[in-house]
Amino acid sequence: MTASHAVAPFRAIVLAAGEGTRMQSAMPKVLHRIAGRSMVAHVLHALEAAGARDVVVVVGPGRADVADEARRVAPGAVLREQRERLGTAHAVLAARDDIAADNVDIVVAFGDTPLIQPETLARLHGLLGGNVAVAVLGFEAANPFGYGRLVRHGEDLAAIREEKDADEAERAITLCNAGLMALSGAHALSILERIEPNNAKGEFYLTDAVDIARGLGLRAAVTVAPESEVMGVNDRAQLAVAEAEIQRRLRRAAMLGGATLQDPDSVYFSADTRLGRDVTVEPHVVFGPGVTVEAGATIHAFSHLEGAIVREGADIGPYARLRPGADVGAKARVGNFVELKNTVMGAGAKANHLAYLGDGVVGEGANIGAGTIFCNYDGFGKAKTVVGKGAFVGSNSSLVAPVTLGDGAYIGTGSVITADVAPDALALARGRQMEKPGWAAEFRARNASRKK
Repeated sequence: MTASHAVAPFRAIVLAAGEGTRMQSAMPKVLHRIAGRSMVAHVLHALEAAGARDVVVVVGPGRADVADEARRVAPGAVLREQRERLGTAHAVLAARDDIAADNVDIVVAFGDTPLIQPETLARLHGLLGGNVAVAVLGFEAANPFGYGRLVRHGEDLAAIREEKDADEAERAITLCNAGLMALSGAHALSILERIEPNNAKGEFYLTDAVDIARGLGLRAAVTVAPESEVMGVNDRAQLAVAEAEIQRRLRRAAMLGGATLQDPDSVYFSADTRLGRDVTVEPHVVFGPGVTVEAGATIHAFSHLEGAIVREGADIGPYARLRPGADVGAKARVGNFVELKNTVMGAGAKANHLAYLGDGVVGEGANIGAGTIFCNYDGFGKAKTVVGKGAFVGSNSSLVAPVTLGDGAYIGTGSVITADVAPDALALARGRQMEKPGWAAEFRARNASRKK
């Protein structure tokens, strides 16, 4: 992550206790992925980039899977459990001990708002100071029905009015509550502890913090973000909308960074994909998590990459698959219907078509012929294949690991290599060709007679 955008550090409290039953999934809502990254991970990355000093993640009871994901993304995160679902303020107070520990400002975010940007979080926090004890994030809604309205009084936020409580004039307001909130460290706990369940559901609503702060003689402020940025994801349809939005961002960032996307809408990125300058990506390419493509490389159409490095000037595809651990050297070539897994290809090496190279090393300038297979798995464990510099592997060859081909070795077409080959040696491992003159004509005549 990059340096902080905010003027001072803050403590982030991420609410991730919701089950998300509308997702129709056994998996918690916040663990569903967008651009190869869980929703809660998107939020945690944004908070770190915005300057969060530390993070508290509030999870539901028995949700070790959410806790594990939070620790994986933010190893220093504190986990708190909300045992009963009694509203957003109740969830925040699951972190009461953390809030009470010092006077650090807090920013409350939600694990199901994966499109939130670091700049927005920093701007929200930046409103605190002086007599401003509460800052609320709002958005201009295309259709405000059902949202809490943000009622302003001059520059201050006067109230958050729920739809059912709003009068006709307030219902006409299009500035709506996005849910995210910042509270000053000096007043956060006293405000939160004053929130009462004054509603039909008997829940503690974080939105009441505005009225309470104003009742204490403090101010509330509001900042605005685009509606698309603050959308919550509650079902699979909204998950698809969020995926489309983040892909739009990632494609734009790639092109502004110097990459050419020939058909941007058909290219799919992961949140951590890295493309160098003058990279060309043809249509229908998918980048899974953990891919770096260095300057001047070309990724041809219908290729799929995950956990791979493509070095400067390399040429991939079309229809290539790079699996985790693939490392393609500078100006190397991985052609159509070639699959690499945990294999390093040296600079200038070539596997132009129809090959599986798993758990291996291919030396600089080596040539891997069509139909070549690294036989790396014996049903119990994986073994390594090493192809030396400048070696030539003929088509339709099987290299049975563990095996090493020396520099400059030459493997005859159709060979099954089970032992090491010395440098510059020729290895043949196939049956000797035999020919029987006239056999085919006799075979046909014999069978034609039998048929009659």
